[in-house]
Amino acid sequence: MSIESLLVFLVIGGVAGWLAGLMVKGFGFGLLGNIVVGIVGAFIAGWLFPTLGFSLGSGIVAAILHATIGAVVLLVLLRVIKRA
Repeated sequence: MSIESLLVFLVIGGVAGWLAGLMVKGFGFGLLGNIVVGIVGAFIAGWLFPTLGFSLGSGIVAAILHATIGAVVLLVLLRVIKRA
């Protein structure tokens, strides 16, 4: 993995985590936390979308949307577990 790829990966993760934190009230983890949430969310969506037969397309915007949806799913699951 090149440095450019790693930077794009981190930027997409950060933006996705930040957007998910805005959508799910009460969750903000700071810059590093948002990056981690976005990256984990991208992995969740990468598993969930093909299972459901759903695709958002390709490109940077689709990658951000993909990771954001996965991060929102992750944050909702964390909220449910935290309340239990």
